[in-house]
Amino acid sequence: MNTNADSLKPMPNEVQAFFGSVAPEQLERMQKIRAIILEEAPLATERLAYGMPSFYWGGPLVYYAPCKGYTGFYPTPEPILHFKGALKNFKQSKGSIHFPLNKPLPEELIRDIVRYQVERKQTQSKD
Repeated sequence: MNTNADSLKPMPNEVQAFFGSVAPEQLERMQKIRAIILEEAPLATERLAYGMPSFYWGGPLVYYAPCKGYTGFYPTPEPILHFKGALKNFKQSKGSIHFPLNKPLPEELIRDIVRYQVERKQTQSKD
């Protein structure tokens, strides 16, 4: 495992390799999303899944990836429904949210979605 300079938590080699191929205009955004996830879900397991960085906590927590013209954030369908009002200014589908490159990354919204996912996972594990 390699350590990313932005984080105290080691980055798995496969994720490190992925980040090494990210275009410069997306790299800072990707690093910021990763940092937010690590802050809000420190017990989640980081890995590469479906060809993109992801975090798992008793199942998928979130995925994220650089895309043409936007950064893709994939928190699964439930949080997208829950945050429907807050997401009205972003293109989205059943399981994805598009954060356009020409707009600031909505860090607090990402943080809220990750917190929501963590709470869901904790509740599910108690059932």
